[in-house]
Amino acid sequence: MNVLLSWLQEFAPFDQDPTVLAETMTDLGMVVESVSETGNSWDGIVVARVLDLRPHPEADRIQLVDVDAGDGEALQICCGAFNMSVGDLVPLATLGTTMPGGLEISRRKLRGEWSNGMLCSAAELEVAEDADGIYLLDEAALATGNTTGAALNEALGVSTDVLFELDIEGNRPDALSVMGVARDLAARLGLAFQIPEPTVIESDSKAADRCSASIIDPDLCQRFGLRVLDNITVGESPGWMASRLTAAGMRPINSIVDISNYVMLELGQPNHTYDLSLVADGHLGVRRGRDGESLVTLDDVERPVGPDDGLIVNAADEPIGLAGVMGGASTEISDQTTSVVVEAAVWDRMTVAKTSRRLGLRSEASMRFERGGDPYVIELALDRFCQLAQELCGATVATGRVVEEGQLRPSAAAEVRIDKVNELLNTELSPADVSALLDPIGFATTPQVEADADGRGAVLAVDIPSWRPDSAVEIDVIEEIARHHGYSKSGLRVPTPTQAGRLSPTQQARRRVRRAILGAGYSEAMPMPFLAPDDLERAGLEDVGLRLSNPLVADESVLRTSLLPGLLKAVLHNQSHRNGPVRLYELGRVFHPSQDELPVEKEILAACASGFDEATDDASRSAAAAATQLLTRFTGELNLTGVGITNAEVPGLHPTRAATISFRGATIGAVGEVDPAVLDRFGVHGRVSWLEVELTPLVPALEKAVSYKTISFYPSSDIDLAFVVADDIPASAVLRTMVKAGGSLLQSAELFDTFRSTQLGEDRRSLAYRLRLQASDRTLTDTEVAEVRTACIDAVAAAHKAELR
Repeated sequence: MNVLLSWLQEFAPFDQDPTVLAETMTDLGMVVESVSETGNSWDGIVVARVLDLRPHPEADRIQLVDVDAGDGEALQICCGAFNMSVGDLVPLATLGTTMPGGLEISRRKLRGEWSNGMLCSAAELEVAEDADGIYLLDEAALATGNTTGAALNEALGVSTDVLFELDIEGNRPDALSVMGVARDLAARLGLAFQIPEPTVIESDSKAADRCSASIIDPDLCQRFGLRVLDNITVGESPGWMASRLTAAGMRPINSIVDISNYVMLELGQPNHTYDLSLVADGHLGVRRGRDGESLVTLDDVERPVGPDDGLIVNAADEPIGLAGVMGGASTEISDQTTSVVVEAAVWDRMTVAKTSRRLGLRSEASMRFERGGDPYVIELALDRFCQLAQELCGATVATGRVVEEGQLRPSAAAEVRIDKVNELLNTELSPADVSALLDPIGFATTPQVEADADGRGAVLAVDIPSWRPDSAVEIDVIEEIARHHGYSKSGLRVPTPTQAGRLSPTQQARRRVRRAILGAGYSEAMPMPFLAPDDLERAGLEDVGLRLSNPLVADESVLRTSLLPGLLKAVLHNQSHRNGPVRLYELGRVFHPSQDELPVEKEILAACASGFDEATDDASRSAAAAATQLLTRFTGELNLTGVGITNAEVPGLHPTRAATISFRGATIGAVGEVDPAVLDRFGVHGRVSWLEVELTPLVPALEKAVSYKTISFYPSSDIDLAFVVADDIPASAVLRTMVKAGGSLLQSAELFDTFRSTQLGEDRRSLAYRLRLQASDRTLTDTEVAEVRTACIDAVAAAHKAELR
């Protein structure tokens, strides 16, 4: 936002150096991006009087104009405009002048006639958009007495000024006005802040007899106000207003539009004018749109509206404006307009935001409504508009205002603990100090709890002003205290945490899991969490993934319920680039539909390996065996006990080479080989192992401290045992039985071979295990080894009806 120093001075006596003011505003959070001088772009442009007009002898579209530039002599100018008369006052750019647009004026010959300067249009002076004719000056409105030859900026009352370019954050709607900036700056500098009271001369006509208002949807509008003006003369704005608007970044249009923009910039309250003769019965209503409705806006574009949009309607319930965004073409001000009704309102922030974004109609007005407005500044804004319209357009103003109220935002108040203020800001402020900081910016304070004998425990009740919708609770008020006390005055301090920083149990578990899987030689893959619509079905999984309503691409429109499709795509990518066998893992989230609004998220570890022979007869070298071995290594690395696997059919995995993983009675994952049919659908060659484990159930077990025992220095004894068991008996069950029977002397046991043969019998297989026996305090005797061996054999035979090979 751009703010002129002279404009700020209408609210408080700012006589400080502009550099000091800029530093103060920046310290208040209204960061000054730049400071520049304005009002000198018209240097070399003077007021001249037309003495004579005559045709150019060699050109039909150019006339010769003799002007008096203040020295009493006739100066010839070649001009392409024909809207002047003898005696008119016009702006003359003298030789050597550089125009606001960068054009340098020099003596030129046009079709044989010399032009000794240039007569300027309003567009060339950047005071209005009109470029069709010369900017004719109203002698009665000029500030100087002897006007001929006077500098244009002096004649129009435009003086050199200082322009501050401010960067206003989204939480400061009050600072989007000259008044708001002046209030904040005056409070910091200890200056008296005063809002000039508009003077409006009212006619005998009553506004309430000529217009009316209604709010049909109260949640859409907090307050809606109207005033009626007659005998409007629409013309160009005076130079002082045009220059202020230009400096603020708004292009002057005409007097009525410029007054509307001027009031918005000055007071922060957008407004809109309607041609009263085009408003049916003078009635303006407020309601939400309906399906199928449309409105032709001021830019002559027909726009569809619906229940998410706010509308202004006439007595016939026809839309004539988009609330807070843009007016309708049907009630637009024109050159024939003589009576207008000006409207000021405070709209629902989110409604305006949705409409402006949907239609791409972002404006200064919609931006202010989106950030929140002051419902009680409406009367001031309407009166200020009327005052300026009387001064600049000769308007007469009907008596009174028409104001309707909708659903007002509740007034906010907060209890502010002085101890909390000092704790957060590292200050030693007293209640009186805090009141002195808050009261000047409208945060009215009242002592609620007095301080004790030690000066602690004081509490202030703070009423938050209506122009600060961004503030609601204690911490918001403390931020205002910090701003006006000065961030630079708060001592530097390193906050003392309530506890030392550390990783959460889940973060610790995640790191241990990563280390374990990396130690097994697997590389991390990071597929997108979004899948193509048919990926789940191709992976042999139930197609229940949540669909995105606004996917970036169609092939990434489904939230994954499994990590399997993403990792298979990663395997395929490596195969297509001839990278050979790969070992990949992912630690990521899956999303399952639920009855609640949000899906159920689970954090899953999944690992796969490719490159296994499709026709191998050695089960120990199969993809399923590799996955099982990885699970064994993984649980051993993490010191997890109570993990078991059970043969089962798992969606997406091989019908006879898959198992579920259980931990402390609950199923937490699956292990095995990916179904060859799934691999075919994804275009993956060979066999692929698969392991997936849910992380959350493991966290409590991984929290426990790892216990260590002394390494034995005595020799160990290895024995191999092979059992013939039924196919439905899991190898892990046999292993658990031997571990239990082996007791403290059994240091490790692992499956190293699986064998099937017709000689073993139908639906039976041989499982070969290697057991390592070792004592911590002695060398085991042959008898002790034999006793452990016999105990393991007897236990497996009894528990699983196994036969020793």
